[in-house]
Amino acid sequence: MSVLSSVETTGTHHAPDADWSAYATAYDLLSRHNPEYKALMKDFEAFLSKIEAPKIIYDVGGGTGNYTEIAARLCADSTICLVEPDPGMMRAAKAKLSAHKNVTYQNVGLESAKVPDRADLVISVHSLYAMPEPEHRLADIRRMLRPGGILYLIDLGRPMDVRDWRNFLFSSIRKEHGLLGTLRIFWQGRQIARQNKAIFKAQQDGTYWTHTAAKIASAVTAAGFEIIDQRSVYRGYSDLLVCRATP
Repeated sequence: MSVLSSVETTGTHHAPDADWSAYATAYDLLSRHNPEYKALMKDFEAFLSKIEAPKIIYDVGGGTGNYTEIAARLCADSTICLVEPDPGMMRAAKAKLSAHKNVTYQNVGLESAKVPDRADLVISVHSLYAMPEPEHRLADIRRMLRPGGILYLIDLGRPMDVRDWRNFLFSSIRKEHGLLGTLRIFWQGRQIARQNKAIFKAQQDGTYWTHTAAKIASAVTAAGFEIIDQRSVYRGYSDLLVCRATP
């Protein structure tokens, strides 16, 4: 994977050489320079604008808080909890979200999260595939939600082609920033590039979950969800599913 083609890979089961706190220091280059990542965030904003504001929201594997920030901004009266096991990611999220008083934090993995009140919405973006036993974690998410609650799930399913992403991002960024600007951005994101190599290796050796669209749909259904919408995103590498928790 190239310098800016990162994903939210913050479960508790990591490739041995991945340093997620180091990753957090450069992660938000994504939200500024990766057009595919920006498109995902825009889609989430559109989704939130079309539904009734949820009273309780959990962002599972919330990383540096990009999706929590969108939810906190658009759903100011909601109670939002960011669940994130990595301390470096959590530090970045808390700094980013300091102005939002409706956000609380749990610096734990999903399987250890406390749920005093069941949620109306759970967000999980590019985190499930890196968690231990991801199909079991879907069952944990179902228990977080009230019947009829919504899961907004984006998950990386296919192994990331490092060269493909590097070429795509270099071309995309160069159009806006020129050659020298692009080289500068890639240099700033070199820590992401290091960690992405570990992520790709973990996908290849089975440490991280890979799946087809059909396989994740089956897993979601088995965990107690009805799929409302499903489509391919992130240049075909990921699946987006909007799901309703069944009674």
